[in-house]
Amino acid sequence: MLPALVPLVLGGGFGLLFLLLLGIAIIAVYSAVEIVDATEKRALTVFGEYRKLLEPGINFVPPFVSRTHRFDMRTQTLDVPRQEAITRDNSPVTADAVVYIKVMDAKKAYLEVEDYKRAVSNLAQTTLRAVLGDMELDDTLNKRQEINAKIRKELDEPTDEWGIRVESVEVREVNPSQDVQQAMEQQTSAERRRRAMILEAQGERRSAVEKAEGDKQSNIIRAQGEKQSQILEAQGDAISTVLRAKSAESMGERAVIEKGMETLEEIGKGESTKFVLPQELTSLVGRYGKHLTGSDVKANGESDLDSLEFDQETREMLGLDNIEEILGEIDKSAEVDVEEMEQAAQAVKAGEDPADIRDPDEVIEEMDAEMDAEGDDGADGT
Repeated sequence: MLPALVPLVLGGGFGLLFLLLLGIAIIAVYSAVEIVDATEKRALTVFGEYRKLLEPGINFVPPFVSRTHRFDMRTQTLDVPRQEAITRDNSPVTADAVVYIKVMDAKKAYLEVEDYKRAVSNLAQTTLRAVLGDMELDDTLNKRQEINAKIRKELDEPTDEWGIRVESVEVREVNPSQDVQQAMEQQTSAERRRRAMILEAQGERRSAVEKAEGDKQSNIIRAQGEKQSQILEAQGDAISTVLRAKSAESMGERAVIEKGMETLEEIGKGESTKFVLPQELTSLVGRYGKHLTGSDVKANGESDLDSLEFDQETREMLGLDNIEEILGEIDKSAEVDVEEMEQAAQAVKAGEDPADIRDPDEVIEEMDAEMDAEGDDGADGT
């Protein structure tokens, strides 16, 4: 509406000139005002000459003859394409990475390098291949942090001249070739089988040792019981023999006394009033009288009890005084052996170093030697 009214008011040529000047003024004002965001800076050039950096906010620049170049001041992410390299042990690998950079000096980033992003990306690719080539295959797979640190160190010096700071480098994947991967899988599988076989062998060894220790403990207890039973049986046989001998002796004395009494009875039927008897017959008659009356009281009222125990010679012959001592030694030896067996079993169950476990053959040989020694000692004692 306005362009149509101006020619009517001012005339045709003058109105066109006014509109042209007005348009030029508007364009000049628009080009003279530069608005910079808070996250960026801009480099200002006038007639191709660098002038200054425009800070965030409203900036006025010469119209028509100035240009600005935008720089993002935030941390930026650069993807490093996948690179192929040959490690020091001649194994091919591929790897890619991510580089985090930040523009610290926009003036250097504008004047010192054409495209700082492309420059950093190309430099990171070259450095990644060089770092992988200086390492062995196992190190490239295991020492990821070391690779990151080396790449960052190599990038720091040249990027500082460009006003760029490398904040971090992260290698995402390092993959060996397909053949190497298959060989590694076979190696891992073989290692796992080897570990399984070792663990199984150790378990069988522990089981054998525990079984041998248990058999030894059982044999010791059984041998000790048999030994004790044999000793008691021998002692009983000896006592029974002595008792039978004493019984036979007593029966012989009784027969003599009865014969003597019959003789006395025959003598008593005679007319004589005075008799002479042998001392042995008198002693036998006195002993027989005590058995008949069941009393050991003498005529004067004193008590003279005969000992029913065996005499010292008989006790020594039978070993009656040593029975308790022999049984005590047997019990003590059994307790010591059982305690050692329990300690060994607990040590095995506690999961101690398998190197400390004795070989089952040695355990069995030692058990046989101890049983032979104990058998020899028992034979000497008998």
